[in-house]
Amino acid sequence: MKIMIYAAAALGLALATPAVAQNSPFIGGDYVEVTGVSIDDGHGLDYAQFLAGYYRAQEEYAKSQGWQTSFEILSNVDKRKGEPDLYLIRRFKSRADGPEGERRSAMIREHVKQSDSQMEAASGDRAKYRHIDGTQLLQVLNFR
Repeated sequence: MKIMIYAAAALGLALATPAVAQNSPFIGGDYVEVTGVSIDDGHGLDYAQFLAGYYRAQEEYAKSQGWQTSFEILSNVDKRKGEPDLYLIRRFKSRADGPEGERRSAMIREHVKQSDSQMEAASGDRAKYRHIDGTQLLQVLNFR
């Protein structure tokens, strides 16, 4: 009887080993940043004008520098209570480390001709009617 138990255990281990040795069928692809945005009633046009102007110019600049591959804005058509009105989507190949992030920030400040404090003040003005519900950083999983 002991021999049967040992044989069954050995067979179980033998069959489990190939599963452990298999490689993942996925390889990491682009990163996708998704930001949910809620807008107070009566301010949809205000935020749309910001998105069509400053936001779009900044995102196009990031694309032209090769920092991101694309961006888009999605409207939550059948919004339920507690869900964002819009989703801001950015796609990029890799994340910037500290020094590279600082370099990019300096280039953006030069491009938009604003200091950090000016950009913060403008963001604060928008925060009166625009609320960031959260941001998720996702990664595409491509099949090998």
